[in-house]
Amino acid sequence: MNRAAATRRTTLIAVAVITLLVAAPLALGPYAVTTMTRMLAFAVLVLGVDLLTGITGLPTLGQAAYFGAGAYTAVLVGLHITSDAMAQALAGTAVGLIAAAATGWVAVRARGIVFLMLTLAIGESLHQVAATWPAVGASNGLAGMPPITLFGGPPLLPAGFVYWWVLAAAITVFAAVTLITRSPYGRTLRGVRDNESRMRALGYRPALARYSVFCLAGAIAGAGGALWAAQGRFVSPGDLGFEVAALALLSVVIGGAGSLWGPCLGAALVLLVRDNLSASIGGHGPLVLGLVFVAVVFLLPRGVAGIRHRRESRS
Repeated sequence: MNRAAATRRTTLIAVAVITLLVAAPLALGPYAVTTMTRMLAFAVLVLGVDLLTGITGLPTLGQAAYFGAGAYTAVLVGLHITSDAMAQALAGTAVGLIAAAATGWVAVRARGIVFLMLTLAIGESLHQVAATWPAVGASNGLAGMPPITLFGGPPLLPAGFVYWWVLAAAITVFAAVTLITRSPYGRTLRGVRDNESRMRALGYRPALARYSVFCLAGAIAGAGGALWAAQGRFVSPGDLGFEVAALALLSVVIGGAGSLWGPCLGAALVLLVRDNLSASIGGHGPLVLGLVFVAVVFLLPRGVAGIRHRRESRS
């Protein structure tokens, strides 16, 4: 299949998927729509993790910290400043960026397992701060956030309206990340992942590239946290804990690191098992996720996205 035909097929698939996602609230009940809203917000976090893990080769367990920071910021803005969803999302994105910039300069000095452990330490430190700081509700979290509004309109009370807002924001983030990964900057990140010494010899600054993408991933995670808060109107220390970080990394592995759309599918699968399927199988959702992870590692080393690459290589 030539490049033009492949591009047309990809465009048609993307249009079909977006159409189905937009139409989902018209056919599904409120509970299903709410579940899909959470999946979309979580997928934004996973995009940030994939940008680090799949594109740059920096596996991380710390992005949940910036996800939680964005969620806390959105709730605080909603409680004390404005109910406008756009303002909350921008504030969450900015705080995620600032938090990543303040902590990332330490983490990006390391590689491999050391980097992974440093990001885990950063995440657990921020989790402990949230769990003990009375100003943000400590272990009780923050509740009572008013329903979101858009551009001064009425509150978005129906689940479908909140879903459409989160969907629009998630598509925007996905498109932005896609453009970034296809730009010269994205090729630089892949070069740093594949052969850092050669990139340094060519005059690039790998340390600066790693730090900048760490900050960018933090901003994306903060945006995801703000979208998460827009749906639940509540945030707790658990939203930036180890479980969320591990599930985000698991989503990238299941979906296929570096493919963008694959990890988004992985995010949907992970939340579906954790929040929906687990209740019907006696709370054994983590066991199912573990089995799925093992199966993917052995049968699909490149994740779900690897199926497409395998078919294209055969054609």
